[in-house]
Amino acid sequence: MRSIQICCCFILFIVTGCKKVIHVNLNDADKQYVIEGVITNQPGTCSVLLSQTKNFEDDNNFAGVSGATVQITEQGGPTTLLTETSTGVYEASALYGASGKTYLLSVSINGHQFTASSTMPQPVNMDSIFITKDDEVRGKDRLLANVQFKDPPQPGNNYRFVQYVNGVKEKQIFIRNDDLSNGNAVTTKLRYPKDDNGDNEIKPGSLVQIDMLCIDSAVYKYWYSLNKGATGGSGMSSATPANPVSNLQGGALGYFSAHTLQSKTVVAR
Repeated sequence: MRSIQICCCFILFIVTGCKKVIHVNLNDADKQYVIEGVITNQPGTCSVLLSQTKNFEDDNNFAGVSGATVQITEQGGPTTLLTETSTGVYEASALYGASGKTYLLSVSINGHQFTASSTMPQPVNMDSIFITKDDEVRGKDRLLANVQFKDPPQPGNNYRFVQYVNGVKEKQIFIRNDDLSNGNAVTTKLRYPKDDNGDNEIKPGSLVQIDMLCIDSAVYKYWYSLNKGATGGSGMSSATPANPVSNLQGGALGYFSAHTLQSKTVVAR
């Protein structure tokens, strides 16, 4: 009995005392289709990007997928077939939507069928944009864009803002709803992280463009969950991030958004 105990202790020492390198295969996940579909109230903006997810060690270049049949249908109205203008990019330059209308997206590729619907909200006017110093964070001296608008008295409005600095799109996701500001005048400060080289910084003389999108609740949930997953916010595990909540049916990642679009520009001083 004594010898068995000694033997067990020796085996335990060997197991716990050695460091074993575990190689994790990050390339085993099945590829999924990714769809980014948009129709706005402005001509020349309707597009659907079709791609596939990549392995962990692959580059971040757009992996467009050709040969799909992509259609957008106005509920109770006509269907428009989108044209593939480049690999994985499907467009209908003359197609635009109207507030209150619901639009249906259909994508067929290699025996797979993906669908989604989105209702274009009523437009909310972007009154103005202006640049201020970030005086709310001690020790920071950054310039930030601010957006002013009047939220309508009806609840349930959702917004997304897209920022461009000298034509370069900011990666940060800017969204808000009217849960705490329904019917009020709103000023939204667009905070964003500084990249390693500071290339995305607003500086004196920078041309800043802000797009204001009025989006439906399903699309808001997509951007909200995507932002929380990227930043490790509450409800998302940074170790095992969840896929964002999508309005697509059929198993694809991404979203389809019918939204209003308004743009303003300002030169930073």
